[in-house]
Amino acid sequence: MKRIPQTALWLILYGLLVLAPLLILLIAPGPPGREFLRELSVALGFAGLSLMGLQFIPTARLPGVGRVFPIDTLYTFHHHSSVVGFVLVLLHPILLFINNPYTLRLLNVLTAPMRARAAVGAVAFTALLVLTSVYRKQIRLRYEAWRLLHDILAVGLVALALYHMFMLNYRMSVPAQRVLWIIYPIVWAGMMGYIHLIRPLLMLKHPYEIVEIIPERGQSYTLRLAPVGHPGIRFHPGQMAWLTLKSSPFWIQEHPFSFASSAERTETIDFAIKELGDMTAQVRELPPGHRVYMDGPFGVFGIDRRPAPGYVFIAGGIGITPLLSMMRTMADRGDKTPVIFFYGNPTWESIAFREEIDALGKVLNLKTVHVLEKPSDDWEGEKGFINRDILDRHLPDDRKEYHYFLCGPLPMIYAVERHLLNLDIPLRAIVAERYQMA
Repeated sequence: MKRIPQTALWLILYGLLVLAPLLILLIAPGPPGREFLRELSVALGFAGLSLMGLQFIPTARLPGVGRVFPIDTLYTFHHHSSVVGFVLVLLHPILLFINNPYTLRLLNVLTAPMRARAAVGAVAFTALLVLTSVYRKQIRLRYEAWRLLHDILAVGLVALALYHMFMLNYRMSVPAQRVLWIIYPIVWAGMMGYIHLIRPLLMLKHPYEIVEIIPERGQSYTLRLAPVGHPGIRFHPGQMAWLTLKSSPFWIQEHPFSFASSAERTETIDFAIKELGDMTAQVRELPPGHRVYMDGPFGVFGIDRRPAPGYVFIAGGIGITPLLSMMRTMADRGDKTPVIFFYGNPTWESIAFREEIDALGKVLNLKTVHVLEKPSDDWEGEKGFINRDILDRHLPDDRKEYHYFLCGPLPMIYAVERHLLNLDIPLRAIVAERYQMA
C-alpha cells in the first residue's frame, strides 16, 4: 500500500481543523426557523475564527511542519490565510446587518450587551492585526514591536470572539460544536506555549558562542559560531535557522538566516550576513565568546531533497548564502555534479565570496556567470540584470533536466522565474527561497 506523503497528511489535517465547525453545522440540527443569511453569517464567522486561530500552527515552527514545508511557503500561507480569515470574520456582521438592519444598534458599545461589545472588539483587533502586518514597513513599525503587538492582538481577538460565541449560545448549544470550540483554544494555547516557553527552554540547553566575525565583500560578513557543551546540530545545505543574539533565548528579537557553511562540517557553523541597517549592523560589533541561541534547522530548500543530473544556482547579492552552503557541501563530498551559477551584483568589488567562488570552480564541476549591474568600462562579462537572454546563452542543451535554485531580492526572483518559464523550464524544477516575516 502506497504511503501518503507527509505534506498531504499535514494539509488534510489542517483542512479538517478549519472545516470542522462547518461540518458540524451541516450535520447537527440547529435552531429552527433561522433565515438563510443569518445561518450563512454564522458559518462564515465560525470559518473565519477557526482560520485565524489556526494561524498559530504554521508559525509555531514545529519540527514536523518546518522540515516538510518551505519556510517561505509557511509564512506566505500564514499571511494570505490571515487576510482571508479577516474577510470572513468581517462578512459575519455585515450579513447580519443586511438580514436585519435593526442589529446595527449593536455597534454602539455604550449600550450594547457585553457579547456584542466583545464581537466589536474582536473585529477591531483582527483589523488592527492584519493592517499592522500588511503595512508594517510603510508605518515604520519595528519588527520586535510588531511581533509583540501581533501576539497581543492575536490572543485578544481569540478571547473576545470566544466570549461572544459562548455567551450568544445559538449554534454553540450543539454539544459537538461546544466541545470543538473548547478544544480549539487549548490547541492554540499549546502552540503559544511551545513558541514562547518550550522552544526557548530547548534553546537554552544548546547555546552557541561567537568564534569570529569575518569581513566579506559587499558590506557583508561571516558570523562563525561554535556549540557550547553539546555536539551542535546537523542540517542539510540550503536550510536556515533563527538566531537570538541577546543574552536569553526568551528575548523577542530573533531573525532568520540561512546556513552558509558546509553541512559536512559541524564543529563550527557559518552564517553570511549583509549589513542592512537594522539589527544586522549590530551583529558585527558583538565580541568573540558572546552567547547566541539557535532554533533550527528548518526548510526544504536544497540539493539533498532534489537530486538531479545538474543544478543551476541563481543568486542576487547576499542571496548566495544557501547556495554557498550547497557548493561548500558538494566540495566536501567530492560531488562532481555539473553546476551553473548565475550571480548578480552591482559591481565587481561588491561580489561577496568572490575569491572563494573562484577556488570552488577548481574543485567542483562549476561554471560561474557573473552579471554586473554597474560594470566598469573594461568589463567583458554579462551586464545589467539576469534575464532571459543571459540564461539562454549559458544554459546547456539538456537544461530541462536540471534543477534550479533561486535566492535573492524578491523582484529578482519573480523576474527570473518568469524568464525560466519562458525558456520552457518545468515549474517543478524551479525552487526559490523568499521568506519574509511580515
